Amino acid sequence: MAESSVHAVRGSVPVQRIEAAIYRFPTDAPESDGTLAWEATTMIIVRAHADGRLGIGYTYARQAVATVVTETLADVVRGRDALTPSASWAAMQHQVRNLGKPGIAAQAIAAVDIALWDLYATLIGQSLSVAAGAVHSGVPVYGSGGFTSYDDEQLTEQLTGWVEAGIPRVKIKVGRDPERDEHRVSLARNTIGPDVELYVDANGAYQRKQALAWAERFAAYDVRWFEEPVSSDDLAGLRLIRDRGPAGMDVTAGEYGYHLPYFQQMLDAGAVDCLQADATRCLGVSGILRVAALADARSMDLSLHCAPQVSAHVGTAIWHLRHLEYFHDHTRIEQLAFDGVLQPDSHGVLVPDRGRPGLGITVRESDIAPYRTG
Repeated sequence: MAESSVHAVRGSVPVQRIEAAIYRFPTDAPESDGTLAWEATTMIIVRAHADGRLGIGYTYARQAVATVVTETLADVVRGRDALTPSASWAAMQHQVRNLGKPGIAAQAIAAVDIALWDLYATLIGQSLSVAAGAVHSGVPVYGSGGFTSYDDEQLTEQLTGWVEAGIPRVKIKVGRDPERDEHRVSLARNTIGPDVELYVDANGAYQRKQALAWAERFAAYDVRWFEEPVSSDDLAGLRLIRDRGPAGMDVTAGEYGYHLPYFQQMLDAGAVDCLQADATRCLGVSGILRVAALADARSMDLSLHCAPQVSAHVGTAIWHLRHLEYFHDHTRIEQLAFDGVLQPDSHGVLVPDRGRPGLGITVRESDIAPYRTG
């Protein structure tokens, strides 16, 4: 369709405006993983308006994302049909050509795309889960945190909370202080007992042979999931550990993927047993559904990374879904930022409410106003 006829589609609902706001939330304690430490998390919330309705999208990124949204993407989306979010998604891909898509531009597109899908589902009166093509009623989660900055008491308290809530799988961070890794994994196993699945995430902190050695040691504690044992950019290294690691331990990566070629390359390299992707990074709902298609073509499971209020909905539409990372920072922030947030049921599953249109959330404007920085 020619650009000049975009506004002339019969029965369309034009997007009236796109807005972006920046919020900075301090952590509830110092946090670190194998390669990074932080004391605050920045959230960009995007609001899309059409026909008196509002769509909400968001991502976790720096304030530069908001600049891309307002200065580069808002104009290309304004006036387009709110009933066809994927068409706006395609237009945004072209608009960021000279910015470089991976990274900030991809996260900006993701936040806008999520807002447009929420708006679309709201306009048609359906849950986003249904609008995206649900094949599951809910999404299993695993508790994620276990930061390397935590002492034994903090780690034990967090793990115990997840298990008591009915979540049957948990993950801790490793790799910052290798001399402490086995102690922390042993503590985690003793805390959760033999029946809860235990995962570890090195965030790329180890070298190849070091990661192989740790995989063998972790296997003694029945660790089932070894995330980013080496850098996610080292596809040959991931493949090496996948091929030579212990049976029963999946090697996984992908949370830093921003567009389809990244995931295609990771899959072509045979680098992972289960692919990961983050809807707030890899171009939103429209992007994650296309990543899922790549995984489906190989009958490979896809695990969703963080942002549970979005991921729970889109996850129901993923055929080969494994689970969703129920990340401490994001669950805490989303409970503060939104009304209508989903909570895991007694079996550790997030089940979207099909009686609520869109994502089913509203922004708690007054509660988060003190955290707004732009």
